[in-house]
Amino acid sequence: QVRFVESGGGLVQAGGSLRLSCEASGNIFTFYSAGWYRQAPGKQRELVAVFNNSLTPNYADSVKGRFTISGRNNLNTVILQMHSLKPEDTAVYFCYARTRDKDYWGQGTQVTVSS
Repeated sequence: QVRFVESGGGLVQAGGSLRLSCEASGNIFTFYSAGWYRQAPGKQRELVAVFNNSLTPNYADSVKGRFTISGRNNLNTVILQMHSLKPEDTAVYFCYARTRDKDYWGQGTQVTVSS
């Protein structure tokens, strides 16, 4: 069973930066994809930045040039560095990973950007 330890969310002013970290706990897993999604109040969960199965990062258009995803240890640790944050980035950010046959989600960490 995959469990994640997420950290790094919080409150920041517009234009500021935050760094989110997600680490799989308990074992070293083989992930075919891993990254971050987010969900704002009243909206659907959306992709923010995810490594696909060829380890190429995919970014939402809204975060390109501002967010950078990095991974290590076969994607058992995934970092999302966020710069130039905007109020519309406010959401709960969820860590995500996929094994051969199942998707796994973290419990989420709140990011709030004040104007």
